[in-house]
Order: sequence, then C-alpha cells, then structure tokens
Amino acid sequence: MGGVLIAFQDYKLAKGITGSAWAGLKWFDMLFSSPDFWTALRNTLLISFYKLVFNFPAPIILALMINEVANTKFKRTIQTIIYFPHFVSWVVLGGILFTVLSPSTGILSALGVTTSPLMDPRSFRSLLVISEIWKNIGWGTIIYLAAISGINPDLYDAAKVDGASRYRLIRHITVPSISGTIVILLILRTGHILSAGFDQVFVLYHPLVYEVADILDTYVYRVGLTSGRFSLATAAGLFQSVVGLVLLLFTNAAAKKIGGRGIW
Repeated sequence: MGGVLIAFQDYKLAKGITGSAWAGLKWFDMLFSSPDFWTALRNTLLISFYKLVFNFPAPIILALMINEVANTKFKRTIQTIIYFPHFVSWVVLGGILFTVLSPSTGILSALGVTTSPLMDPRSFRSLLVISEIWKNIGWGTIIYLAAISGINPDLYDAAKVDGASRYRLIRHITVPSISGTIVILLILRTGHILSAGFDQVFVLYHPLVYEVADILDTYVYRVGLTSGRFSLATAAGLFQSVVGLVLLLFTNAAAKKIGGRGIW
C-alpha cells in the first residue's frame, strides 16, 4: 500500500519513494485531461458490462444443465472438456483465434470472408465476450456445482411427491438454494468492473481496434509503464481501486437491502 504514494510524487527510480519530490494531484490532472484515458475508461466499462451480462450467467446455466445429467461418466467427460480451456494461457488461445479467424488460412477462407473479425472494430468486443465464455465457463461452474451438491435431497423428494416437474425443481429449489452464492460472486464481480481482462485484451488487440479495445489496464501499460511514467500508472491504478471499492460497498449494501444477503 505504501507504493500508492507514487501517485502523488514525481517519482524517480533512482531516488525511490522517500527521495522523490511531491507533486500533489499533478498526475491525476494529467490523467483526467487526456482524451485517451476517457476512451479507455469508456471501453473498460462497456466491455465489463457486456461480460457481466453475458459471461456471469453462463456458468450458472451450465452448472444447472450439468446437474441434470444422470449418466456419471458422461457428466465427468463433459466437465473435463469444458474445464480444459481454463488451463490454457491467453497467448495460446490468442494464437488459435488468429489462426481460425484468418481470412487466408482459417475457416473463414472457405466462407469467402476477406476480413478477420479480429481486425474489425465492430465485432472485436463481441469476440472478447465469446472467447472469455469459451475459456472460463467450465471453471466457473465448479463453485455452483459445489453449492448445488450441498442442497438437501429431501427437498427434491418432497417436491417430486407433490408432482413437481424438473423445471419446477430447478426454479423453486435449486436456484433459490444457490442464490446466496450467486449474490456473493456478483458482488465480487462488480468490484472488478474496471478490470476488463488485461491478458486477454493485450494478446488480441492491435492498433486497428484501439478505439474500441483499449482499456484502462492496457492504457496504463502502454502510456505509463512502457514510457517510464510510474506515477501516472500508479494514479490510474489508484483510480481503478477506489472506484472498485465504492462499487463493491454499494453493491453489497444494495444486496443486503434487497435480499438480506451480502459479503458482510
């Protein structure tokens, strides 16, 4: 936490934190006056919002579907297949995407497509959302499957006696029973709203899509760290942390007021 002081200094690597001169809010003024910062902030919020809307419910739905599979061997096979992409780095997955979506060597060449979607600003954000679902949906089901396994089987037996269908079992027993887990993970996800996935974006983006793909993390790396402006990078990081903390507190309070459950 002591490193946060760099955001308020003209930090020099040779002088260190104790020897660098104080600059007040100089770097924050520079940050907020940069048009590129506001572009990166807008992109971060949009990408994070899309991922929250589409990626957050995906593992919940998949966990409910897997839980309904009766064949144990088939279930384990499916889980192994969908878990695998999580253990592959974005560097490898990025190479796969560039190869598959290449208009000259990929499957798009057979369809007569002349431009890769990764080169098109109109489709780049959609590919970010889809590729993250592909990579993390299986891993995200683990927590929900663990929560589902803790549900009392007597609840299902009693509902079946009353004539409840599978859909009603899911709607009235499974989902309410794991709602606490869903709320907690949603709160934690909201706290990272300004972290849109540095590894993924850094591997996939390029100058042609900077306008729609440059997020705060890549902006800090490109403008702050690669240029040696550590104070500017720290100021941007502190801004992300403060906004994330405020959103976390707000979401937690709202969840407790609406449903009576929160992180604390």
